[in-house]
Amino acid sequence: VQTSERKEYPIKGFQRDPKKYVILPSHARDLHVKAVARLARLEELAEKTSLNRLEQGSSDIGIITNGIAYQYVKEVMPDAWILKLGMSYPLPMGKIKELASKVKKLFIVEELEPFIEEQVKAQGIKCEGKKYWSNLGELSPDRVALGFYNAGIIKEKFEVKEKEDVVPRPPIFCPGCPHRGLFYNLNKLKAVVTTDIGCYTLGALPPISAGDTCVEMGASIGVGVGMAKARGDGKGIVATIGDSTFLHSGMTGLLNAVNDNAGITVVIADNSITAMTGGQFHPGTGETLSGENGTQVNLKKICEALGVKRIREVDTYDLEETKRVLKEEMETDELSVIITKRPCALFPPEMRKIVKQTPFTVDLEKCVGCKTCFKVACPAIGLSEEKTEKGLFKSNIDPALCTGCSVCAQVCPVGAIVPLK
Repeated sequence: VQTSERKEYPIKGFQRDPKKYVILPSHARDLHVKAVARLARLEELAEKTSLNRLEQGSSDIGIITNGIAYQYVKEVMPDAWILKLGMSYPLPMGKIKELASKVKKLFIVEELEPFIEEQVKAQGIKCEGKKYWSNLGELSPDRVALGFYNAGIIKEKFEVKEKEDVVPRPPIFCPGCPHRGLFYNLNKLKAVVTTDIGCYTLGALPPISAGDTCVEMGASIGVGVGMAKARGDGKGIVATIGDSTFLHSGMTGLLNAVNDNAGITVVIADNSITAMTGGQFHPGTGETLSGENGTQVNLKKICEALGVKRIREVDTYDLEETKRVLKEEMETDELSVIITKRPCALFPPEMRKIVKQTPFTVDLEKCVGCKTCFKVACPAIGLSEEKTEKGLFKSNIDPALCTGCSVCAQVCPVGAIVPLK
């Protein structure tokens, strides 16, 4: 990759132009005319730009392709004429017609939907594409070759090589994740959980399996309210939403829940960061995205200002207390909010000081191999080589991964998980 020196450009400032930026119906009609004219200029550019290039071949087969599919086509059909599209819309119809005139058969190789194929066929150009390549999943050299074999272009019999089976690694909560205790208890309480966009969405996956809906960012509360209205009451319905998601697009949903007297339970999973996307700050952290000091908002005060009367706070590392509070609020007829207070175990680094640092270990003398600890889905927990008298493998905890949150120790029925000495 070649780089050049950074150039500084002065800030231009805002140029007032209401007809461009104020989209009234009368302005929109004029802007539509400009958009169509702009598209016409782009069509001219599509014919001239080097992004769309026609590569001469030595066969009578023509292929239009783009993206990673181009690499597969080059590998499988090196002698074909190829129109490589670096700009998929608008299409360079002139180049496409030129290619069609030079070959006997024209194929479109593209992933997913027949976006290019339909446009080419709309111009009356004969071509084939999704007849041989599925609109599901990803392409590969093998799949591209199989398509050309089925089309009669590749004569040798071709079979797609199946990928070797690998041990599945489903996404789960990190060691020490504060969401683990929350969703473990929601599963135990058999709550109907409308969840949202964030790390906590993983709570829907087994073995925790506490998540029944997830639509879009901020929708969990609204979906929960809708369920309550359809069913007639909100008991047992729990809407879970992270602190950053709540501040981004959850407050209006909570306000609507207050207005509708929806008796659901809303859990704001406050891990003091935007963890899923890499540890960005938000208004609840007291820092701006650029790392400068900002105004830290208080989630409890926001909920009070929105009209919520029942607000509880709980530490999800305390399983019994978390379960008790959840159960009480799920059984009430009123709208309630539970704020779980425990920082993310990963972001930012200084917050790791808050997490207990002494890792836990398994007392193999006490372990009965029941695998109850596996139900908390912690990556630090695995199997040891030692077995019980019944032939069951005993558990093991990797001290390099364990953060010492103690959740697994709290669920162990025989007290076999203890702090490492």
